[in-house]
Amino acid sequence: MAATPPPPLPLSWRPRPRLSLARVSGLLMVAGLLLTAVFIFIAVLAPAFQAAGWLQDPTTALQNPIHQPPDSHYWFGTTRQGYDVFARTLFGSQVAWQVVLLATLLSLVVGVPLGMVSGYLGGRLDRTLLFLMDTIYTLPGLLLSVTLAFVVGRGVVNAAIALSIAYIPQYYRVVRNHTVSVKTELFIEAAQALGASTWTVLTRYLFLNVIQSVPVLFTLNAADAILVLGGLGFLGLGLPEQVPEWGADIRQALDALPTGIWWPALFPGLALTLMVTGLSLLGEGLNEAINPRQRQDS
Repeated sequence: MAATPPPPLPLSWRPRPRLSLARVSGLLMVAGLLLTAVFIFIAVLAPAFQAAGWLQDPTTALQNPIHQPPDSHYWFGTTRQGYDVFARTLFGSQVAWQVVLLATLLSLVVGVPLGMVSGYLGGRLDRTLLFLMDTIYTLPGLLLSVTLAFVVGRGVVNAAIALSIAYIPQYYRVVRNHTVSVKTELFIEAAQALGASTWTVLTRYLFLNVIQSVPVLFTLNAADAILVLGGLGFLGLGLPEQVPEWGADIRQALDALPTGIWWPALFPGLALTLMVTGLSLLGEGLNEAINPRQRQDS
């Protein structure tokens, strides 16, 4: 007589398939991409929303009730100066993108060529640039940006310059190390044997082979630059006071926070946190996609 098969396990007892690390990384990258896209959308369309009458002027003060809590008219409430927190939070993303993109582009434009030239030519130039970049790299980014902000003053361009100096050594080191390893490849030696000039080798044969990690570094530096910009604004060294900037708005809201007025500090801080989180997740996802061997080795 054949044995009867055991009854099937209840659904709650059955083992569930585990998500692989690659799938989790992909989901986090999608989440970071969505968050980043939302802030790009806000930054691009905020002026159009203001022109349509959906947003108030973020620089107009003393025309709204002071410390009005969030309601149907003032979605995020108002500040002590009478600013509309909702308008300043949305326009703060536009200012953040302007400063951060300009800062990271400046550091990329300077750091990548220096890294390629230094790694390819070597010699005294390479040693001098390496010493200079290592010296800058050892300085804390916020401290360096604060010092430069004292020198260059306030403003979007000035803040971008103060931020970019701290990121140039990172691009330099990454590109320089890739250049040192790639310049010994056979296709580089073949180009040199055929009489290719230094400029031709750098632009045609080396450039695309040494910048694979630059998009990842660009994204992660953008996330860090937002935090540093917020720190400069919190210290009163970032942008002019009338410009909507998250760090400055948080600093102005701290005096009223012990009295229970939480909304002027909550929403700019939440926007800053979400934007940094989105860029960080996007950068980590790009790193997993561009450098899959790093995940396998770990």
